[in-house]
Amino acid sequence: MQTNLADFIKHTRAGDEADAILRKCVHCGFCTATCPTYQLLGDELDGPRGRIYLIKQVLEGKPATEKTLAHLDRCLTCRNCESTCPSGVQYGRLVDIGRKIVEEQVARPLSQRIVRTALKEALPRKWLFAPAMKAGQLMRPLLPKALRNKVPAKQHAGAWPTTTHARKMLLLDGCVQPSMAPNINAATARVLDALGVQLVIAAKAGCCGAIRYHMNDQDGGLNDMRRNVDAWWPYVEAGVEAVVMTASGCGVTVKEYGHLLAHDPAYADRARRISELTKDLSEILPAFEADLQKKLAGKIKKRVAYHPPCTLQHGQQIRGKVEGVLRAVGVDVQLCADSHLCCGSAGTYSVLQPELSYQLRDRKLANLDATQSETIVSANIGCITHLQSGTETPVQHWIELVDNALAAAS
Repeated sequence: MQTNLADFIKHTRAGDEADAILRKCVHCGFCTATCPTYQLLGDELDGPRGRIYLIKQVLEGKPATEKTLAHLDRCLTCRNCESTCPSGVQYGRLVDIGRKIVEEQVARPLSQRIVRTALKEALPRKWLFAPAMKAGQLMRPLLPKALRNKVPAKQHAGAWPTTTHARKMLLLDGCVQPSMAPNINAATARVLDALGVQLVIAAKAGCCGAIRYHMNDQDGGLNDMRRNVDAWWPYVEAGVEAVVMTASGCGVTVKEYGHLLAHDPAYADRARRISELTKDLSEILPAFEADLQKKLAGKIKKRVAYHPPCTLQHGQQIRGKVEGVLRAVGVDVQLCADSHLCCGSAGTYSVLQPELSYQLRDRKLANLDATQSETIVSANIGCITHLQSGTETPVQHWIELVDNALAAAS
């Protein structure tokens, strides 16, 4: 794709990156076949190729409009198009660049600004989000359905292991997950403890930065990333083996710290090292399959449907590892039809674009229900909460299955 960038972005870091991405696009349109919003709406501008054209026009100097903003807002950033693209177009990075510029040119309605500000200021701050979630859980039966969908029932985390092991890994506690589903991280700590690995949480670490960064407060998101690098670095110097992610949405962002902070000389080298050390939990557990088989083979007699989050299968390009671990310990794992498609959660998308989000959720649940499984498992808190809001079938993190089976076996 030929480009002629406007002077306002030419020879800038963002401009150079956008130009390189645009030049890879060959207009083939393969991406539209796997774009969830294009499938729902049938509009070229609500597919990756159309959005790429819109971004290109803005970067070449054409003023953005409210229509431009609306089409970019409707993108889930699921990055399914990246898995499909034969040319390796890094659409996720391009849309971040385009959205920021479009938002600078187009004034949002006041109602949108209020909601978006509330999300990006409250969600990343545990001291704000935790008491709000606790209050919501206390009042959950009285909440309207739309709000109740965002407030999972209160969950008890269970005991955190206290054994000290020579092998140590860092865990990103996260910002919303500890309040919404505290058992996920606790279950991870218990499973790894049983395998001889101690999980450590850095007290000063917090939100991975994805929420603010992807809502066009990129400076705020980068500051969240710098805070985490500072919090984790003493542990890295002390020799931790990995930085473990139990939420794939966080993992895909932390794995990009090296790229996102490459322009910052004070953080570039450390951020790159953090990204190298970052592993989704599904990348850690395969090394322990033999131990888990000895402990659990045949003890989890369940048929489960696995929903692979977009941030895992498309963002991190990790496929088959969760299924492999679960099958190794005897679980009957089913993938539903169109398992490559987004469930509609997509971070804050289910709040900002509820109509499209719930259409995608219901399509996904229909396919998951068709597997006739007794439980649905996933690997990201957003997907888990979103799917659970539409079904009576239990939805949980896959590590909780392993944790429960280890507890029963012991």
